Amino acid sequence: MSDLLADYRDETLGCTRCPLAASRTQVVFGSGDPRAELMFVGEAPGFHEDQNGIPFVGQAGKLLERLLDGIGLTRTDVYIANVIKCRPPGNRDPHPEEIEACESHLFRQIELIRPTLVATLGNFATKLLSGKPAGITRVHGVEQQVVLGGNAVTLYPLFHPAAALYTPSMQKVLEQDFARIPELLGRESRSSESQGTLTTPASAQALEPAHAPAVQLGLF
Repeated sequence: MSDLLADYRDETLGCTRCPLAASRTQVVFGSGDPRAELMFVGEAPGFHEDQNGIPFVGQAGKLLERLLDGIGLTRTDVYIANVIKCRPPGNRDPHPEEIEACESHLFRQIELIRPTLVATLGNFATKLLSGKPAGITRVHGVEQQVVLGGNAVTLYPLFHPAAALYTPSMQKVLEQDFARIPELLGRESRSSESQGTLTTPASAQALEPAHAPAVQLGLF
């Protein structure tokens, strides 16, 4: 892990910005290659993640690893994080105020890692990082150019592996969308010539929260 990212991880381990600090076992910061070109952003830690301190180590994580293997990658080749760093009780959906309190941690990670492709897993990450209200069912598999953490990146929305675990048709779509990742990684960065057309979520610009009224986002 790069020194700056490691230092920032250490800063977050004692975070008390929201009430989730009182019920968590530990902060689940993120894991993987600190210089990864490809970064995955999910929703929130679950039980196993809370126990181990590593994102995506349960059944959804095993599916994610199989999907990565299908395109010739492993967990060590990418970086994996979540929108929020502490487990919501009972694995409930994160509340808007919890996302608001935690989102600057995610934007700082993106700023330090500098990925060229950020794959959002499910609605929470997609809506936050795109700055748009469209749900994952509408936008999955459609890349868009955005600025995150001050860096021009390709945002690539995907169904959350947890949602696909028990829905074979959704898992098939997820596999098809995953198959495009090598192509997207192979593209030249277009940041210099397309800065004027890039979408910058308001929350990413200032690393400060900018949310619409409370809404149940869900995985779909």
